[in-house]
Amino acid sequence: MTERVVPAGDRRRRRPTKQGVVLSEELIVETALRLIEEHGADALSVRRLGRALGADPSSLYRYFRHTDDLMLAIADELIGRTLREWRPTGDWCADLRELGLRMHAGALAHPRAAVLSAHRVTGREHEIQAVENIIGTLRGAGFPDAEAVRIYHAFVDQALAFGALDSAGTALPRSARDAETEVWRATYAHLPAATHPHIAATARHLVATMRHSSYPAALDLLLTAARTRLDAFRARTEG
Repeated sequence: MTERVVPAGDRRRRRPTKQGVVLSEELIVETALRLIEEHGADALSVRRLGRALGADPSSLYRYFRHTDDLMLAIADELIGRTLREWRPTGDWCADLRELGLRMHAGALAHPRAAVLSAHRVTGREHEIQAVENIIGTLRGAGFPDAEAVRIYHAFVDQALAFGALDSAGTALPRSARDAETEVWRATYAHLPAATHPHIAATARHLVATMRHSSYPAALDLLLTAARTRLDAFRARTEG
């Protein structure tokens, strides 16, 4: 897609295309998401999308101005899927942990799209709602506004970064993933204590742990630190 603006009022069509497809923004995003997982970033072309949708490629400009516009919609859809079943309980720490794990799982469910979109700021409906919910959770817990934003920033960036990191690993061919896992057993587990005492002492833990994502542990560390900061703030204000 290249830049080609269609007036907003003319973007939606209710009647089917010549191929019998009734296009919608949702259908285009869903199809693009599927194609990205199958073919990578090269899937985002008017020709390929039109072919997959059974529609004239030019009709896509009624919904998206260009490829980047569509990429932002895809990023926002991934956020929306994360939020769809998240229900805050009032326990801020447990709620953020659940949301973080959902964000990470959502990235792994669409690894190629996650790698492409993790660094984007969409300014769209689902992202705005996510920002509102997370900051609201932190303010409701008692964090001062500046601290709430600071922790929000760290929380979101951590989830997105781990999502992209682990998604990149998931997107590797199975043989490459297996080979990297094997390095811990075949190389690190056999380093001698005389030259690498700390690796040798922890080798069995490295073999058992390094094959898995460290995101849950990193998330717990972040939330524990946040709770400690909140306790310290309360102690200062009460004192």
